[in-house]
Amino acid sequence: MSLLTKILIGLVALEHLYILWLEMFAWTTRGRKTFRSLPAELFEPTKSLAANQGLYNGFLAAGLIWSLLIQDPAWCINVAIFFLGCVIVAGVFGALTAQKSIFWVQAMPAIIALLVMLLL
Repeated sequence: MSLLTKILIGLVALEHLYILWLEMFAWTTRGRKTFRSLPAELFEPTKSLAANQGLYNGFLAAGLIWSLLIQDPAWCINVAIFFLGCVIVAGVFGALTAQKSIFWVQAMPAIIALLVMLLL
């Protein structure tokens, strides 16, 4: 796996660690500023739902980080493809069901990382 691919996968993982933090620990503070389309009165009652979503983003980040630590080249690529694919599916689904910008923020970085990995 090329250095560029590792950097891109690392950036996608960092993004999902940020989403984990935002949804699990800062939902009622920073979350209000990030998700302006939601009415302010929904943040407190949806705190546990957001934390659950944040946990799933943490699993995505963990899988991407794991892919960077695997020594076997084939397994490294296969695990990265799987977790980047999960991020892409989550981003596309989020764009279709919640907010169109999720595609650009979540899915597109993973698509770029996947394409770079497959082309190099």
